[in-house]
Amino acid sequence: MTTRAAIEAVWRLESARIIAALVRIVRDVGLAEDVAQDAVIAALSQWPASGIPDNPGAWLMTTAKRRAVDAFRRRARNDETAAALARELEQTIDDDPAAGIDHVEDDVLRLMFICCHPSLTQEAQTTLTLKLVAGLTTREIARAFLTTESTIAQRVSRAKRTLADTGAAIEEPSGDERAARLETVLRVVYLLFNEGYSATEGDDWVRPALCDESVRLGRILTAIVPEDPEVHGLSALMELQSSRLAARIGTDGEPVLLDVQDRRRWDASRIRRGIEALARAESLAVAGEGPGQYALQAEIAAEHARAASVADTDWARIADLYEQLGRRTGSPVAELNRAVALARAHGPAAGLALLDQLAELQALRGYHLVPSVRGDLLEQQGRGAEAAAEFDRAAAMTANERERRLLLHRAEAARRPPSDR
Repeated sequence: MTTRAAIEAVWRLESARIIAALVRIVRDVGLAEDVAQDAVIAALSQWPASGIPDNPGAWLMTTAKRRAVDAFRRRARNDETAAALARELEQTIDDDPAAGIDHVEDDVLRLMFICCHPSLTQEAQTTLTLKLVAGLTTREIARAFLTTESTIAQRVSRAKRTLADTGAAIEEPSGDERAARLETVLRVVYLLFNEGYSATEGDDWVRPALCDESVRLGRILTAIVPEDPEVHGLSALMELQSSRLAARIGTDGEPVLLDVQDRRRWDASRIRRGIEALARAESLAVAGEGPGQYALQAEIAAEHARAASVADTDWARIADLYEQLGRRTGSPVAELNRAVALARAHGPAAGLALLDQLAELQALRGYHLVPSVRGDLLEQQGRGAEAAAEFDRAAAMTANERERRLLLHRAEAARRPPSDR
């Protein structure tokens, strides 16, 4: 491994803890990231000649502290607060370097709360989480969201300015606000995972790197918030869903639907971790309240993981779980998925009956999976021409090129006589 590759690997592993600790020390998100990046630049300059230190994370932390002292000294001439912080920070530099990253759990959770501060837009929350917590570069984030590096850089800069303007943004919330902020953190991580699992646009149907980062964030959360059932529920859901990634795309990158996936390619280790996390979520669930939305979705994913095939899947239980999820969240997408499960359990007519009830919901208008599901159920009834029309409509509505080609292929197949398919 080259020195640069080693530095990148260390940064990916240590960046969240380093930046989180620096935020607590310097009380400024922008400065914390700047001095951490300065430390990486110093490593790129020094490590090729001096070699990689025994404790590279502590080296980066100590170097970042020195850069922070320099920054505070530059401000100190006109700012006594900066002078005091410089003196306080300088006293810690010669301590045990490993002690520079203390209070790890509290610091990283605080950093997640900062990234998901309510003053930020959802777009900014997602970007900042990838940048500061996941340790992704601006280029990696731009690639993930199919935009330019300059756009991401501007987004990060605006988010930092917004956080600075809030004044108390670095303080960890308490009580009801803490619970609400944790819910936002979970939502952001889940959105990241979904974008990786089923990309909304572009040429790739899945983006495994985004899924992997989301799974890693989920594991971090279970370590730092171990008593929250929904944290474990979300981790279970992402572990179980991501276990199928390799089987969801063919060698040519085209989508492979559940019915024809090779389940031998499902990742057994992630399934095991997902089942364990789900059991933990269930053991922590508050009596009388039932499982939360992420635990319910994890239970659905677990039903798929336990089944040897589509035919062996307990679709009736999945339909019931989707009904519970719909009641808990009010999500029409949960009802759409319930229609699929009902069709599997009781025949396509049962699914179509529910789809008819959902047809007029404003929230589902323009959602390409509605005509896609309808086309699938019509095709099962032998109504090929109607199914083809629905697949064509779905193809026109999706922004993902791989999915569009799949839907057009299904439309073409549905138009052919049954004997020619």
